[in-house]
Amino acid sequence: MTTVQVFDPAMCCSTGICGPTVDAKLVRFAADLDWLKSQGVAVDRFNLAQQPAAFAADSDVRRELEAKGEDALPFVKVDGKVRSVGSYPTQSALAEWAGLDAPSPSIFSEHVAELVAIGAAIASNCEACFKFHYDKARKLGVSREDMLQAVAVGQMVKEAPAKSVRDLAHRILKSDVSAAGRASAKARTLATLPVAPEATDAGCCTPAAAGAAGDKKSGCC
Repeated sequence: MTTVQVFDPAMCCSTGICGPTVDAKLVRFAADLDWLKSQGVAVDRFNLAQQPAAFAADSDVRRELEAKGEDALPFVKVDGKVRSVGSYPTQSALAEWAGLDAPSPSIFSEHVAELVAIGAAIASNCEACFKFHYDKARKLGVSREDMLQAVAVGQMVKEAPAKSVRDLAHRILKSDVSAAGRASAKARTLATLPVAPEATDAGCCTPAAAGAAGDKKSGCC
């Protein structure tokens, strides 16, 4: 089994992925190491702040530290061979050193993530989410056209369940649904007709109104 050893500079935790601000390259490197593990590679990671003995015990690391100080870190060895000094290697380099095929490059950029979030905000009717991710996407330079496409996709996702259950109702209750549809159409037609005024005692032809008018005939009586 291939073994990768990583000697990190002093960090707050084993991966450095903590605190209010996170270094993006540490996030990327941690994901790359997780990918190596998923491919059957053994990964040992040492933190100078927490495991100084491991640094002192490795003659290659000790020699580089004596020559360059902490600029020698991070320090990476693969199967005992020094592969990287002073920087975190790329995923493709790690794959090559471990004898693996390089994985397909990810297209899930920060821009794509914001478009996905915009579509999800539309699908979930979350106004606050939409405003937040619209603002982030705008600051990243995402175009208005791309955001509109994300909105359209989110809208389709939101409407899909309603269409599905409506189609189900038509399949199960097709005769009743048709009748209900006709009844609904008739009700809508009747609702558009003018409503005749109801008879009322306060009209112009009531005895009281006629008496008040005297012998003069009113226009409506």
